[in-house]
Amino acid sequence: MKAKQLREQSMEELEKALSDLEEQLFKLRFQKSTGQIENPIKIREVRKDIARVLTVLNERNAQESA
Repeated sequence: MKAKQLREQSMEELEKALSDLEEQLFKLRFQKSTGQIENPIKIREVRKDIARVLTVLNERNAQESA
């Protein structure tokens, strides 16, 4: 997910993406703890995607309050 793509999405889409990513991260962490994870780098990618979504959401909230 690129930040440019995220900025084109609506607030509802961003919030849905955030919840999906958090769920995906939970599943990946669970797989890691049980030793079933195939690609451990995926955890890092999902964490970065979550950070991107949160950044865009915070930017929008700052614009609305200003």
